[in-house]
Amino acid sequence: MKAFAELTEQEILALAISAEEEDARIYADYADGLKVAFPASAQVFTEMADEENEHRRRLIELHRERFGEHIPLIRRQDVKGFVKHEPVWMVRPLGLDKVRKQAEAMELEARHFYERAMARTSDAGIRKLLGDLAAAERSHISLAQRLGAEHLTADAKQAEEETRRRVFVLQVVQPGLAGLMDGSVSTLAPLFAAAFATHGTWQTFLVGMAASVGAGISMGFAEALSDDGELTGRGHPWLRGAITGLMTTLGGIGHTLPYLIPSFRVATGIAIGVVVVELGLIAWIRHRYMDTPWRRSLLQVVVGGLLVFLTGIVIGAG
Repeated sequence: MKAFAELTEQEILALAISAEEEDARIYADYADGLKVAFPASAQVFTEMADEENEHRRRLIELHRERFGEHIPLIRRQDVKGFVKHEPVWMVRPLGLDKVRKQAEAMELEARHFYERAMARTSDAGIRKLLGDLAAAERSHISLAQRLGAEHLTADAKQAEEETRRRVFVLQVVQPGLAGLMDGSVSTLAPLFAAAFATHGTWQTFLVGMAASVGAGISMGFAEALSDDGELTGRGHPWLRGAITGLMTTLGGIGHTLPYLIPSFRVATGIAIGVVVVELGLIAWIRHRYMDTPWRRSLLQVVVGGLLVFLTGIVIGAG
């Protein structure tokens, strides 16, 4: 890699040309990845790509005028000091917030590059163009904001926020809720059956941990293998499986940990309190994200959990 201070004026122009071309292609990829779910933001990135292509055209014309037709191949990864950006454009579906943040970082890096490049050249024409491009990047209203003002109207923003909420519910909340419900409810029977059968806190803890981890592994694989997410839009299967498995395990461990306390009465009392909190949390999530009426959600979760809880006690005490 070469140090930026070692670049000639021709190499600086060549680097600027390749950087503008790369940024334009990245923005075009953003637009393609967002066009279905976020059409207004996709249009913003389409016009940002057009803007970068116009910058590239002006740089090429200046290079042709000063140095001829041949443009050396110099890329950002060939020069020290550039940040290596995460290739989020390769991951589908794209996350809108992450894309916007990376676009802002790219604009900031471009501005710094042109400001440094101006200081490295004495040619008046090159300095003028680099200064113009630096000013464009340095504008107090970013390119994304200026273009967004045209396309991201209040209605468009509201529609995109609703789409983003649906995607979040579909890909994160639903698998997480399924895991939390299974872990919290399905482990109640074996845990409290072991508790009332043995009255031993350590044995109960081991049963609860085994039930929680086993249920987490089972639910994780079941969710990951249920569908690949291509047609349903439910996201990457292994990510869904990881969310489901983790929440299943956490749901069971919550009321298992109290049995690390030596006193059976104290441990059981705390465990029952944890169960009440868990069931209330599940009911709240169903109400908040699944639009389930609060009373119906609370009734369904509490009744189901209570039945499983009583089953464990009856079997354990018998």
